Amino acid sequence: MPHALIIDAVRSPRGRANARGALHALRPVTLLAQQLQHLAQRIGIDTTHVSDTLMGCVTQTSEQGTNIAKLAVVSAGWSDAVSALTLNRYCASGLTAVQFAAQQALTNDGLAVGGGIEMMSRVPMASDQGPLTHDTALLAQTHLIPIGLAADTIATLHGFSRAQCDDYALASQERACHARANGHFVSITPALSEDGQVLLAQDETPRDNTTLDSLTRMPSAFATLGGESGLDAMLCARYQLQNIQHVHHAGNSPAMADGASAVLLSSPRAAARLGLQARGRILAVADAGVNHVLALTGAVDATRKALARAGLSVADIDLFEVNESFAALMLHYMQQLGVPHARLNTNGGTIALGHAMGATGGTLVGMAMDELERRHARYAVIAICGAAGVAVAMVIERVQHQPH
Repeated sequence: MPHALIIDAVRSPRGRANARGALHALRPVTLLAQQLQHLAQRIGIDTTHVSDTLMGCVTQTSEQGTNIAKLAVVSAGWSDAVSALTLNRYCASGLTAVQFAAQQALTNDGLAVGGGIEMMSRVPMASDQGPLTHDTALLAQTHLIPIGLAADTIATLHGFSRAQCDDYALASQERACHARANGHFVSITPALSEDGQVLLAQDETPRDNTTLDSLTRMPSAFATLGGESGLDAMLCARYQLQNIQHVHHAGNSPAMADGASAVLLSSPRAAARLGLQARGRILAVADAGVNHVLALTGAVDATRKALARAGLSVADIDLFEVNESFAALMLHYMQQLGVPHARLNTNGGTIALGHAMGATGGTLVGMAMDELERRHARYAVIAICGAAGVAVAMVIERVQHQPH
């Protein structure tokens, strides 16, 4: 069976998700349209060859509503022949969009685009007021809990300390700042104002003044919520714990961000017909569903399934790009799979770089391709978990790899 090819991947810089963030002045549809324009210009494609465009977006309301994927296609000046779909698999939305675009490219023997958009400074998380955050009866009935409490519970169950989580968060910041300063983010494209001026050329989210002392002084983010809501007591009874260790705070949790991403996929025959040179190929993809209460461990299960489908082991993989859902979840991922930190998020992760929810999957594909090429390495795994226990993992291979 042929593998879908990754022709190219682009992403915007990530902006801080507040009114002072560099991207706040842009409409979400404009930021996403810019990625489509950059993608078409870099490759030089006639967009009539693109059969479909699938974009992840978690908070599909207000400026991110009414199928923003199609509106971005129109805004980018692409052919009206290009169809589009906006989808929501929580934080895994963007990677699922790339997965579905790859399937469309193979099915139609043509081109398709996957990626995503989230501008959390303009459309804040949960502003759609959906059942996951606003239906108290459903939440009580199903024991769906805020993901921060889930992360603290997983840390407690597996014995991950506040100090370990802070150490991991500091490494994420240091790696991201080093990568930014040394030009490792090749897939990044400048975000432009409506009149064509550069608003942001590099991620503004990493904080190069982060220290272990500054992380240590941050107050726990979910302790009050867990105690006052009675959820701590429920979790202790459910998992036979004496107490919940609230190890997470703003400094070792994923930073909210603005951002957009786009990945061009192709069937092998379409690439040959159109004279397109691939950067990589998708060897396997796997979805996973796990315990909906703890919710955030699914990246482990999805990775195992994807590696099995690709016929590879952890030892074969050069790089792991895993969404940093919380610091303890990265410690859990490494522990469960035997992944060394030296191969995980080598240029930092969303704790430092920011998590523009719907865009993150496409962003990680671009980051993985950039780093595989920089290192002349071969295989990467991209994995993301999401709320209510969803997760996706993808195994990619660099085309025309060179020996290590």
